[in-house]
Amino acid sequence: MLALLAAPYSALPLPGLLDGPIGSPGSLQLLAMCLLFGALATGYDLLLGRTGLLSFGHALYFAAGTYATNTIMLEAGFSFAVSALLGLLFGVALAALLGSVSLRVSGIGFSMVTLAFAQAGSILVERDPGGITGGEEGRAVPAESLPGALVGIEHTVNLYWIALAYLIFTLAAVHWAVRSPTGRVWEGIKENERRVEVLGLRPYGFKLVAFVLAGALAALGGIVYLLLTGGATPQATTSDFTLSLLVMVVLGGSGTRWGPLIGGVLYTWADHRLGDLAGSDAVAGLPAVLRVPLSQPLFLLGALFVVVVYVLPGGVVRLPERIRSAGAARKGSGSGDHQEAGA
Repeated sequence: MLALLAAPYSALPLPGLLDGPIGSPGSLQLLAMCLLFGALATGYDLLLGRTGLLSFGHALYFAAGTYATNTIMLEAGFSFAVSALLGLLFGVALAALLGSVSLRVSGIGFSMVTLAFAQAGSILVERDPGGITGGEEGRAVPAESLPGALVGIEHTVNLYWIALAYLIFTLAAVHWAVRSPTGRVWEGIKENERRVEVLGLRPYGFKLVAFVLAGALAALGGIVYLLLTGGATPQATTSDFTLSLLVMVVLGGSGTRWGPLIGGVLYTWADHRLGDLAGSDAVAGLPAVLRVPLSQPLFLLGALFVVVVYVLPGGVVRLPERIRSAGAARKGSGSGDHQEAGA
């Protein structure tokens, strides 16, 4: 955490990791996006890793925060602060409404219902009803609609602080929720929902709380994303966006405190850096059999994900534990060899 607080004041270059010094606007922009998606993955893991709910529609609530805030600013002329508050309330209300419907079914049925809602939202955005979404082009935020301290490359550091604040808030909210009595019920639902029912508890209400909380955190993340990118884009509404969150969680380690954060940061950084690699002269000079797949960032990300899943089951966060276990195993086998030699 101290490193994150010191980042804007550092002129240390990290060749290969960042395009410039840590405190440069370009590097801070990338770091802010990494923190944002790390927080989003942490919120999404409330469903997947904590309650055992596989939702394919989480992007809908992220997009709700983005588009609602942007539309209220542009159409109603409200200030950013008021628009952000109303956008957040809209995202929470939408999560409560659609969650109450989706959770009437379980298992793959729940996943398909959440996917259907997300697809409907994506189609609505692309068709641009009344010209309020901008369709496939999205809709930019006019600079005069935002506070001056959040506009311009010279104020990138302020956006970084906002992304960091969102991350800290999300980590605190998730940690508090998981350690609460409700969080312990979520754990029971994930392990054996029928047993929770036998104890006299109604899983539906507890699952709805997890769904709404995760949706609220996603909507808040959508507002931060609007500031970082300067507009609302339809890419944030697609099911691919939710699949990316799923990959982040699995990559880092589902159901752990730090795993989704680590996975979100690594995935976002790799997505940016591998995109640069795919368009580099080094790849362009390779034979076609290598150049074609390596010029596709999604191929590189997919290959990296498969390797991590096979090499590090349980996610990157389990790596220290696996190293300690391997060291203990080698130490145990070494002492066993010494005993046999002594005998």
